Amino acid sequence: MACNTNHTDTTQSRQPIKLAVHNLCHNCQPPSGTTNLLGLGLKYCIVPPKANPNIKNCIKKLAYRVRTKQYLLDNDTINRNDYIPQLYVKIKNWNPPPASTSTEDRMTLFEKRLREASRINTLQTHHFTSLNPLQRQTLNEFKNSKEFIIIPKDKNLGPAVLNRDDYISQVLKEHLLTPTYLKLDSNTASYRILQTTRNLKNTFQKFKHLLTKPEIDFFTRSFSDSHRTPIFYGMPKVHKTPMQLRPVVSCVNSFPSIFSSWLDFRMKELLHLIPSYIKNSTELIKDLQCLNLPRGAKLFTADATSMYTNIDTTTGLQTFTKLFERYKDHIPNSFPKEFFLETLKIIMNNNIFSFGDTYWQQLQGTAMGTPAAPLYSIIIYGYHENTQILNTFQQNLIYYKRYIDDIFGIWVDSPNTTWDEFKHTLNQFGQLRWNVEDRTTSTNFLDLQISILNDKIETKTFQKPLNLYLYIPPTSAHPSSCFKGLITGEIIRYWKQNTQVKDFIHITQLFIQRLIQRGHRIEDIIPILQSAAASIDNIQGDRRWLQQRVPSEDTLYIDRQYHPLDINKNSIHEIYNNTLKGHDNFQKMLIAMSRPPNLRDILCRTNIPNLPGRNTSDILEKIVKDQDSRVLSP
Repeated sequence: MACNTNHTDTTQSRQPIKLAVHNLCHNCQPPSGTTNLLGLGLKYCIVPPKANPNIKNCIKKLAYRVRTKQYLLDNDTINRNDYIPQLYVKIKNWNPPPASTSTEDRMTLFEKRLREASRINTLQTHHFTSLNPLQRQTLNEFKNSKEFIIIPKDKNLGPAVLNRDDYISQVLKEHLLTPTYLKLDSNTASYRILQTTRNLKNTFQKFKHLLTKPEIDFFTRSFSDSHRTPIFYGMPKVHKTPMQLRPVVSCVNSFPSIFSSWLDFRMKELLHLIPSYIKNSTELIKDLQCLNLPRGAKLFTADATSMYTNIDTTTGLQTFTKLFERYKDHIPNSFPKEFFLETLKIIMNNNIFSFGDTYWQQLQGTAMGTPAAPLYSIIIYGYHENTQILNTFQQNLIYYKRYIDDIFGIWVDSPNTTWDEFKHTLNQFGQLRWNVEDRTTSTNFLDLQISILNDKIETKTFQKPLNLYLYIPPTSAHPSSCFKGLITGEIIRYWKQNTQVKDFIHITQLFIQRLIQRGHRIEDIIPILQSAAASIDNIQGDRRWLQQRVPSEDTLYIDRQYHPLDINKNSIHEIYNNTLKGHDNFQKMLIAMSRPPNLRDILCRTNIPNLPGRNTSDILEKIVKDQDSRVLSP
């Protein structure tokens, strides 16, 4: 059987030229090879030298899908509408019955052939090396050390490394020891988490008659999972001087996140009531291309100051109540308003989390990190925009859109309302305040530079000055399709974003240079660029958008964790075609390659490792004593 050879070059010959990391350590310095390792980027995947595929897990998932498909076909009374992808949770410990004897025999034959091919492949003498000796040594040093915090920077600007104690101190001083948070002892935290869980369950029992069957299944199945306490961490904002930390609460696998995910699902049904909402820069470009600008039109942007902590829950709940009343004719009668509001109240008032060995509760603002937070903030302030801004200033606002806490608009003067009145009205919503850029003919919003030239809108790609451009190097254990997708996707994005062809050519040339600096060879890049150019040429009309391909329900996915020396996709397809194809009730088969562990998985710890005498509680106690001594000193 053939093996993949895309990554068989020596690691040394394909190493990136450009390696960069933000070293934010002031005391103990990280290992000497830090830049060589972290400069690869936190998405860099690492695999053992030899392929060792988990065929048992692959076949288990394959059998589950084939048998489930057969079960659904045999039970045509099952309502296929009882499926909501965002809320779907598998039935715990449920396994479909065996498929037909013929299908089971074919699956057995597929497994046999796959194991034979893998066994032959492992006998080959090729070895794949993800890291050079210095990088391997540095990786081991970081894994064995508790002195450093490795974390991705805010705005997706690459990796940063900080001293553990300095990081803890900054989180405490900058965030947790402010009036926004309350410290809890472990017993109080456990009690409040338990009470929150009980309140949410009781609320569900009280209102579940208002929910659909898929929603009820989502809740009841999720209740049986194990759950953890949310964890607080800070992401370095290196574009700020001095460096600040963006507060984040990781709510993944926590009990409140079950209900917050449901809120997020239901809020999507309300987005059509918020005309200021914009999903991404692609939608923005499409809108701007249709605009006819009057003379004197100017651009402006605004960004909110700490939006989440400055939208208090009382205002938020009152706003949703008003929204349900004002737009009752635009919201289905089946929308469970009472359950929605009660759940929202519990989630927003009970954001309890850990930081190291300490526990805290957020007292002010939107519960950070909870799945519902982005849409909550969009809709809450959107109601203020609907009732106070868009109507009052409709003669001024040629265009007005907001992406969470960033506003972009096009303004034209009128005799009835002024620019100062507009800025004042923006800030008439509770404690939330906006930093408004003055009107201009060129500004940056999201990943675009937007300009007015000859009374027309032109756009070009905007890239942040601190962007390190740490594209995945070719030595990373990623399937070749990932590199092709990265390059093709960027080229098509640049084509959409740049009005002028010269700007498209310029940013594409920079992109190619940066890829080469990251170890990619021009002879490998050129065929992908040609394929991307063909995709652009095939778009009907100069600015028609590529349509997304939606996978068919009748597609069988075969899961494999990628290894560069494992048998390739063509070999697996051949085995499938000669064994299972036509016997599995699927129209198509795709191989779903999962990535191996990357540097972020290995090195970025959400929770802080304990060190005797230097735990978070120890550092907190020292900070409080220092603050008290300064207050008491004459």
